[in-house]
Amino acid sequence: MANIIILGTQWGDEGKGKIVDLLTERADCIIRYQGGHNAGHTIVVGKEKFVLHLIPSGILHEGKKCVIGNGIALDPHALIEEIEELATRGIKVGKNLKISDACHLIMPYHRAIDKQSEEMKGTRRIGTTGRGIGPAYVDKMARIGIRTGDLAHPALFREKLEQNLSEMNYLMEKLFKTHGFDLETLYADAMAVGERLSPYITDTSLYLWNERQKGSQLLFEGAQGTHLDIDHGTYPFVTSSNASAGGALTGTGVGPTAIDGVIGITKAYTTRVGSGPFPTELLDESGEYLRKMGSEFGATTGRARRCGWFDALVVRYAARINGLTGIVLTKIDVLDELDTIKICTGYTLHGKHISEFPRHLSDIEAAVPVYEELPGWKTSLRGAREMNELPIAAKNYIRRIEELTGVPVVMVSTGSERSETIVIQDPFEAR
Repeated sequence: MANIIILGTQWGDEGKGKIVDLLTERADCIIRYQGGHNAGHTIVVGKEKFVLHLIPSGILHEGKKCVIGNGIALDPHALIEEIEELATRGIKVGKNLKISDACHLIMPYHRAIDKQSEEMKGTRRIGTTGRGIGPAYVDKMARIGIRTGDLAHPALFREKLEQNLSEMNYLMEKLFKTHGFDLETLYADAMAVGERLSPYITDTSLYLWNERQKGSQLLFEGAQGTHLDIDHGTYPFVTSSNASAGGALTGTGVGPTAIDGVIGITKAYTTRVGSGPFPTELLDESGEYLRKMGSEFGATTGRARRCGWFDALVVRYAARINGLTGIVLTKIDVLDELDTIKICTGYTLHGKHISEFPRHLSDIEAAVPVYEELPGWKTSLRGAREMNELPIAAKNYIRRIEELTGVPVVMVSTGSERSETIVIQDPFEAR
């Protein structure tokens, strides 16, 4: 029995969905532990493409159990929409889905505050998706949040909602100069969605404990990436939850001794969506090439991603923060046509060479990448399934990433489909 965390090592969009989907075959339970429907995992199955926002990627596999942990900020309407969309495509969601009774609900006023607050920031905008996730987490920390378990207690739910609206409506009207929300409308809507979701809501911490006692293998699925972690990311240009390995524990109620491995999904180059520092960003033809060849557009928002060369400092930092036991290198095939490929091996900061990722925002913004140039392989890697199928230049690129990050590459993704993957070492056996 092994329990594995899968997470992103950069700024998200590393291809976690495909890898979780692939490793689901070895797992019994797949668990989302943080974030909300601002994250989108794209999975290609044959000729079909699925984009999942809240439901774990394991839902595409029959017989697997999927859990939405307490660390999720849950928009009930978004979840119902996702369930219905899957149903139209022949994917049944029933007893195979469990939702924590401690998930904090995203309410309509959270979405309104998110959009209005972002608008007021002007040039200081964070680049949020405007889906109310940040404000929902604010209420969680302020201890005024409403949780999924409250839906089963109408009187308590109404009391909490009434108290919150007295404050939220004042904020909407006085600060944002717009209309507030009607108590009766929000209450009726919440009771309706609560009835719809009630079969799924349970104590998932206890559920996962019982699964472990039965010998089930758990796969924890992170959203976003390490450098968007609220504590360890490029603050304040981060998400509102812990996308790092620690979030898998606090976001599910599973203890640290249950974890056997932490696998970092790492793109063969680097991308970022939204605002914030990005030392290796390319604002030239090379950046446009990566964007075009990698189809670098957000699965949730459709926004074009910022693109740059592989940054070893970014991934080495993630290796330390998360205690990585292995790396899955994705989208290496995007680099196929390049004559040469650059890797950032360090920065120059205020005239000094540094080899570790800076902590302060101003230092990250001032950092100038130091590059090492490697020869390209000038041949297609698409669909390769064995390391011996790769040209020497591609193997050297992978080895150099291992050397610079200090973490072994255990899998290499050579395309978007499940089968287009080189498995060097099974993460569930790499202990």
